[in-house]
Amino acid sequence: QVQLVESGGGLVQAGGSLSLACVVSGSRTSIIAVGWYRQAPGKQRELVAGYGKSTSTYYADSVKGRFTISRDHAENTVYLRMSSLKPEDTAVYYCNTTPTPLLTPWGQGTQVTVSS
Repeated sequence: QVQLVESGGGLVQAGGSLSLACVVSGSRTSIIAVGWYRQAPGKQRELVAGYGKSTSTYYADSVKGRFTISRDHAENTVYLRMSSLKPEDTAVYYCNTTPTPLLTPWGQGTQVTVSS
């Protein structure tokens, strides 16, 4: 069974930075298509960042220029570096395949809270 374990969230002031990590294990699952989603209170889960063909990346318009996705195949880990954080970035962040989440079950996510 696949395990998705997200970490690195926390409380940060607006303008601050955080780095999230997602470790994918089990069933020889590759991280090649794994990206990041988030779900804010009362809202639907949304795609934040992911990888396209080859090493190209894509981002939600709301985070372009502020978030950077990266990965370490040796560690089967995907990262999300978030800078210039805004209160509207407050959400639980999850990893899964993008653009369609195919891995089950979802991980527990990691809470990011940005104070104004």
